[in-house]
Amino acid sequence: MKLTVRGRLTLVYGGLFLAFGVVMLGVTYVLVSQRVPTKTVMSSVSAPGPARPEPEMIFKRIAEDTRDDALGALLTQGGIALLVVGAIAIALGWLVAGRMLQPLHQITATARRIAESPAADRGLHERIALTGPDDEIKQLADTFDLMLTRLDRSFDGQRRFIANASHELRTPLTLNRTLLEVALQQESASPEVRQLGTTLLAINDRHGRLIDGLLMLARSERELTEHSYVDLADIASHVSSDDVRTELGEAATVGDPVLLERLVQNLVDNAVRHNVPEGGWVRVVTYEKEGLATLEVSNTGQLVPRYEIEALFEPFRRLGTDRIAGPGVGLGLSIVRAVARAHGGEVHAVPREEGGLVVTVTLPAAQAWL
Repeated sequence: MKLTVRGRLTLVYGGLFLAFGVVMLGVTYVLVSQRVPTKTVMSSVSAPGPARPEPEMIFKRIAEDTRDDALGALLTQGGIALLVVGAIAIALGWLVAGRMLQPLHQITATARRIAESPAADRGLHERIALTGPDDEIKQLADTFDLMLTRLDRSFDGQRRFIANASHELRTPLTLNRTLLEVALQQESASPEVRQLGTTLLAINDRHGRLIDGLLMLARSERELTEHSYVDLADIASHVSSDDVRTELGEAATVGDPVLLERLVQNLVDNAVRHNVPEGGWVRVVTYEKEGLATLEVSNTGQLVPRYEIEALFEPFRRLGTDRIAGPGVGLGLSIVRAVARAHGGEVHAVPREEGGLVVTVTLPAAQAWL
């Protein structure tokens, strides 16, 4: 069992106190024993010569016993006093160490709340704001607050850029689509022009989905403004096609219905898109367990190495490559994770031995919000 910093400080303080106490007791014993007549000195009084009177022998014996009793009492009473004072010193050391480490506990608690915050922008707005003397601990807290301020500005600027750029790109894409559709409707258009127009429309649609995904990703990373009762079973039933196997039990949670629908839709679409061409299946299961509303989406597909799982949840990533290629835009699972965390939940993926994935989303059940 590892000791905490408070425990180690208390042990060091108590150990040093007891060590110095033992040294002090030893020095005191030596000094006192030198001041008290020794047995050798007292024996010299009874050197060969005329016989001493009986009272003098009694006095000698009493002096020897007194010396031994005094030194013994010094060690015994001093040891007891040292243990008592040492225990008090250790207790005081524990209290003082806790008091001195209280600012560190405040820093740790703030950092933990920020790390566990479901909405990144809400967590980064918090500050330690430590008060007290301008010592090393306060300098550490002020440095941490400065870092949070810069991170908050950076993330806010990034989200604003994505949202603004996505909105600005919508207009030219809409205009391009309109011009292409008009050009394709003309009877004088040659087959080559029609083929080129169809290809450009497909590219335009893909860019539109990319922009929608970026907007959704930016929105899902913000603090939730709507908290409605949502049953994941109802959403799964709505977005699942007839060829998708479903086992839908009640899985009620509270959150943004639009974001949660996008979460389920992305998982189902991803499972269908990456399913095997023939003989495959996609299954969607919802249920409540241990205070969590759970959604499981599994499918058959290619074998997925376990070390590739985490990369699949990064934007613009696909299995085996850094950049996305193909019909998708590479934001589906990123949006799923962002939406789940914004609702105080988590998402986990486990590869199936036969191929494919089992993706599980857990959100706080509706009862947890009551």
